[in-house]
Amino acid sequence: MTERYTLAADKNTLSVRFGLAEVDRYKPNYNIAPSQLVPVITAGSSGLSFFYWGQIPERAKNKAISQKLLSITADAIQEKPIEQQNLLTQRCLVLADGFYGWKRISKKGKVAHRVTFNDNEILGFGGIWEEFETEKGTKVHTFKIISTPSNALVQSMSGSMPLLLDREQEKLWLNKETELATLLAQIRPFPADNMHVYSVSPSVENPNNNSPSLIEPFAPADQFGNYSLID
Repeated sequence: MTERYTLAADKNTLSVRFGLAEVDRYKPNYNIAPSQLVPVITAGSSGLSFFYWGQIPERAKNKAISQKLLSITADAIQEKPIEQQNLLTQRCLVLADGFYGWKRISKKGKVAHRVTFNDNEILGFGGIWEEFETEKGTKVHTFKIISTPSNALVQSMSGSMPLLLDREQEKLWLNKETELATLLAQIRPFPADNMHVYSVSPSVENPNNNSPSLIEPFAPADQFGNYSLID
């Protein structure tokens, strides 16, 4: 499963795409990483919310726990009634226009790539959100991204990928009245023919880097830094 994704659209584009009236808090993000506060739309809402991915920053230092909170597999939802209940009552659409993956080219070398959807379209990952109270009594919200087995395009980078929803699936996902069987039927790999992948700068590996240059095509490099590999 990916640990980085992007939402590079400007405010107006995002507002028009999802029919949002209020997007003042939104800023493009070229390197969304775990524990960041990022935009989602919860089922039954027509507005933008900002939830933490996986963990709030002060709790994200425990990597073993944090990794488990980033995503939930399709199998876990199919097998656990409590997760099905969460799917029914606490699902959200995690807005995205791409995600990052790394292709291994040797035992030590990996090349960063970005995957986009259709013609650079903004879609959404299927997610499940949670509310909890911090030690200081503040209510915060986090979310997990649902993962599916990878399609043929993503397989070379990872065995799993985010659950991507097209526009028709999105309507079902955001409708609070959608039944469980219909929701479960949406949890499947996105078609590889509707995705595109290209190599990007290795700078994306550092979550502190966040600039438009990260999503620009970048010649694939081998583990020695030689730009000689054919992508």
